Amino acid sequence: MNDLLIYLAGTPYDGPAGTDRHIADALSRLTPVMYVDPPVSALTQWRNPEQARSWQAPLLSSPRPGLTRLAPRVAPGMHQPVLHHLTPPLMRRAIRKAVSANGPVAAVISTRVEDLLHAVPARRTVFYATDDLVAGADLIGIPRDRLAAQEQATLRRAEQVAVISLPLQERYAALGHPSTVVPTGCTPEAYANVDTAGIPEDARLPGPIAGFVGHVNDRIDLSLLEAVADRGVSLLIVGPVAAGYQSSRFAALAARPNVWHTGPKAFGDLPGYLRVIDVGLTPYADTPFNRSSFPIKTLEYLAAGRAVVATPLPANDWLATPLITEAAGPAGFADAVERALRVPLQGCDRAERRAFAARHTWTDRARVLAGLAGLTTGEPPCAS
Repeated sequence: MNDLLIYLAGTPYDGPAGTDRHIADALSRLTPVMYVDPPVSALTQWRNPEQARSWQAPLLSSPRPGLTRLAPRVAPGMHQPVLHHLTPPLMRRAIRKAVSANGPVAAVISTRVEDLLHAVPARRTVFYATDDLVAGADLIGIPRDRLAAQEQATLRRAEQVAVISLPLQERYAALGHPSTVVPTGCTPEAYANVDTAGIPEDARLPGPIAGFVGHVNDRIDLSLLEAVADRGVSLLIVGPVAAGYQSSRFAALAARPNVWHTGPKAFGDLPGYLRVIDVGLTPYADTPFNRSSFPIKTLEYLAAGRAVVATPLPANDWLATPLITEAAGPAGFADAVERALRVPLQGCDRAERRAFAARHTWTDRARVLAGLAGLTTGEPPCAS
């Protein structure tokens, strides 16, 4: 295939590796992809430090073969009541200018709700809802009514709709929009040598170790991590902390002698940290926003052959495997972690977890999306 696929992302390409980046990378192995970052302004680097690199990045770059990254600039105040309507036209203009030298466009896939699907002529448009943005309006800091109206307009314009979870599929069905579930995936090959990976200097806690790998933000229920630490369990936390997220409380947790926070790490460094982890944790808060999500970390723990303790989520129901232990509440969660840590890591258990994860790869997910986008990539796996 030689036609370009435009991927309108909700997260910057060089941020923490999440659904947008993993899916776009997998799609770029099937067809050329232009990854469009969220818009940034001169104020972004001060108000949202996590996106500061997008402002400093070139307007166009090529971070990997088959993928071009566009980092569009817009006017300050892009989410303010008076100015927010100026952002989509500026985005559309930047996309058209970038595409003029890279087209023709086969399809546009957007995980954003703004009016961007028809920024350029394309044979197929797909709206891919990777979060329930309306449910998360308070966390995002955008009025719920505005997000709901934008979402409805995008659903009407999209020729195909994909969702990351069953709750989103059910909500859209009630609005009259059928959709295909395309959950998150994992990269099993990234963890093929996890058990022989070098042990990082900043991961030398006494074993056994319970570990959290990911972004510490409003999704995470800190009380669950605190309960695990209260039991004297060695707790390794790998990943960035969102600016302003319960900073004093998290600092107190990280200062405990049995807890170590490494800070952000590149995706390629994770095998070393997962080598020392015996049980991976997915301690999500019970919120409507989280219930419509599909945590990546759960599958990554399994791809590394590690046991998993997670809070109850519809995502776990969709995966439908006894390899994930669900537990709710601080005491119940800590109990489940302690029980899991008492079970030694066995070769057969690791193999079973890895085999399960291998059925849920980003390549599989990308093929489903590519099929919805009208791209011929061979027979896609089934999705409900």
